[in-house]
Amino acid sequence: MISKTSWKTIAIVISLAFVFLGVTVYSQTANMLIEGTIPDSKLFDGAAKVSVRELTIKPGEKLPLHYHPGHVFIVVKSGTLIVEDGCGGEKKLTPGQGLEEMNGRVHRGKNVDATDVVVYDIFITEPGKPTTVTIPANERRCGPPKDVEECRNDGWRRFNHPRSFSNQGRCVDFVRHMPRTYSSSRRMLFNDLRHDRSSAHATVHS
Repeated sequence: MISKTSWKTIAIVISLAFVFLGVTVYSQTANMLIEGTIPDSKLFDGAAKVSVRELTIKPGEKLPLHYHPGHVFIVVKSGTLIVEDGCGGEKKLTPGQGLEEMNGRVHRGKNVDATDVVVYDIFITEPGKPTTVTIPANERRCGPPKDVEECRNDGWRRFNHPRSFSNQGRCVDFVRHMPRTYSSSRRMLFNDLRHDRSSAHATVHS
């Protein structure tokens, strides 16, 4: 039988191990409220799984870097949520505000305030796919590019998730062949054509 003194020693050793090994403990509370299936989703051209989750992030807590294989819609119920993009930059969301994440962009949420942050997540994924994938060892990852604009002006150099690129053309080609919803694909194509026409017009008149 282990004495109280021995338990105290074990606790101290474990605590020191976390300090020296740099292990991060995540204490967020996730509660999956409901899951269902759409048999014929226009988003995936087939079946889609819909999951609704309540997530509580404690004061001072940072979630591990992660991405969502499908789509996720985030709405803040209470507190102030900071969403950090894997490529850099942050967005601040207050109660009633929301955010859409799609195409596997690496990011994480964090709570820098003194009160809990409570958010509701709606995940839309292909059946059998996880709602969330955590980056191993919480390694800093950037990507994938959201649109061709992020590839231009040497922007392609910073991407390393899910792959890196050797030049701007390969980055642009990746974006143009990335699976997306119909509406976002149409908008992306329109923006690309408008940019190309503007460039051609500038060349003709230069």
